[in-house]
Amino acid sequence: MRGEMRRMEWKIPLARPCTATEEIKAVVEVLESGCLSLGPRLDEFERRFANLIGTRYAVGVNSGTSGLHLCIKALGIKEGDEVITSPFSFIASANSILYENARPVFVDIEEESFNMDPGKITEKVTKNTKAILVVHVFGQSCDMDPIMKIAKKFGLAVIEDACESINATYKGRKVGSFGQAAVFAFYPNKQMTTGEGGMIVTDNEEIYNLCKSYANQGRGKDMQWLLHERIGYNYRLSEISSALGIAQLDKLDSLIKRRREIARAYMEELQGTRGIVLPKIREHNEHTWFIFPIRIIGLDRNRIIAELGKRGIASKAYFYPCIHLQPFYIEKFGYRGGDFPVSEKISNQTIVLPLYPQMGETEIKFVTGALKTIMEEEA
Repeated sequence: MRGEMRRMEWKIPLARPCTATEEIKAVVEVLESGCLSLGPRLDEFERRFANLIGTRYAVGVNSGTSGLHLCIKALGIKEGDEVITSPFSFIASANSILYENARPVFVDIEEESFNMDPGKITEKVTKNTKAILVVHVFGQSCDMDPIMKIAKKFGLAVIEDACESINATYKGRKVGSFGQAAVFAFYPNKQMTTGEGGMIVTDNEEIYNLCKSYANQGRGKDMQWLLHERIGYNYRLSEISSALGIAQLDKLDSLIKRRREIARAYMEELQGTRGIVLPKIREHNEHTWFIFPIRIIGLDRNRIIAELGKRGIASKAYFYPCIHLQPFYIEKFGYRGGDFPVSEKISNQTIVLPLYPQMGETEIKFVTGALKTIMEEEA
């Protein structure tokens, strides 16, 4: 409760869902319909989301984490198998591999994009490697051409964790449309929200059918209520969440456009500020800005965060610590500092600034003005 109260005190929070009368109307219509689960809104949301990404199928689930788990399971990845992924990510991407008793094998990242370095993948491939789980970090695509080439060479499946990068593109193609399956997430800080929720997309009918079944207690294709063909889970996405998702899809282009405008304003305001490294957009990428990350060089990153907080501005270290330096991973796998030096460097330097569509010029200038003043005072 105290944490919730603290967040309410921010003059400028880190994120804020952008919902309005359309979302309220959509939710009320579901409540009045009497159908709150496994109804027509889920079907519509799945159909429209598949069309958005350009895949044949989509499966709504209750979180991005659930979606990643089901993709691992649907691909038959099991104990003794290895999945190559990034240590610079939200912990769910690696945990989803552990859920099926497989092993995440980490590959360090590129310093500029924060995404998996394709040049470091091949050396991690073994006879036990079954897949590459790429993570499109912060709204920007990985360098997919070399990754897909490596996957083809070694016969590996590719799962895309696109939870932070809805509508981002690589060479004009949507993230989520490259691998055997991909997952998006709709937590309230994402580019669009369903409150809690996620979406699996795929062109593979078998993966689609398995994920659809696993998400609904292992029921068969005809979805008879008490007929269960396999072990499944309660990973369903509700009609209320689906209705929210449909309303958000209607305004997604404008939501992302505004995020890009805010990111551009940050770039302009902070350009040349000593001690700050601004984010880079890789050639061939279109960024959709889940968050706005900056790197702090030569100063105490935590002190900068604290000083922003004193002025009512929320900011946060992201991702800190890296996955391999989380207590459980150190205990289970014996990782140490220095194992993935680029990831650790970025993790120790990066903070994210407030970014949400409702931010206006006054809020942007308040954040950038405060940050520049703090940087000068701390230098």
